[in-house]
Amino acid sequence: MKIIAAFFLLVMAYASASAQVPFKKLSQLADLAVTFGESENSIAASYIHNWSLGKKHRWELGAGIRTTSYFGVKRNYITAPARLARSTTIPFVIVLAAQEEQNFDTLTVQRPLTFSTNLTFNAGYHFSPKWYGGLNIDVIGFTVGRTTSALLASDGTTTLESKAKPAAFNLLLTGDNDLGSLNSEFYLRYNLSPHWGIRGVYQFLFSEYKTSSPDIYQVAPDGTKVTRFRNKVNAFGVALTYVF
Repeated sequence: MKIIAAFFLLVMAYASASAQVPFKKLSQLADLAVTFGESENSIAASYIHNWSLGKKHRWELGAGIRTTSYFGVKRNYITAPARLARSTTIPFVIVLAAQEEQNFDTLTVQRPLTFSTNLTFNAGYHFSPKWYGGLNIDVIGFTVGRTTSALLASDGTTTLESKAKPAAFNLLLTGDNDLGSLNSEFYLRYNLSPHWGIRGVYQFLFSEYKTSSPDIYQVAPDGTKVTRFRNKVNAFGVALTYVF
């Protein structure tokens, strides 16, 4: 953490010492990102439109569209509904809420493969003409993907689900309130030229699968049937950005 803090202090010092270069009032970008996890990976292609804020146009806010392909082997998906997974479902507060692990069942998806297309929210800051930091998050969209076999471990028994399917609808509701497959990134970009840049990416991604067989589901403590299960991905990656 000290090394990271020192790095950002150096970037900020360079930004303060650099000449005041006028940044664009709006920017359009295309981006391709690849992330790497343990037996799971993702590829994401984005189009982004940002508007600058402030007199110096250093801050940016914008929107975009992103398609994320997530794939892996034998990934464990846990009980998804927020009312079971967390001690509170209050938006934003839920991120810090305790996990209710006693309610977790596990759906082991053998070969997950999803393609999620979502509208995104983007924010960033120009430290200097060369350095740019930002974040983005999927807001709403849809998912298609592979129907695959899975094993549901529930109440001490394991059942084969031959037709586990990706959840089709995606919606940002904060934390475990979220629905479907959503991608988000924190990143630092270095501009190689006026048009090309390279990003270092930290990714947090939700992937969601559902059981589809009528007799295969988790029975929650309140007696309701649960068919939604979620995998949470934390991964690092790289991306190539083109600025129009």
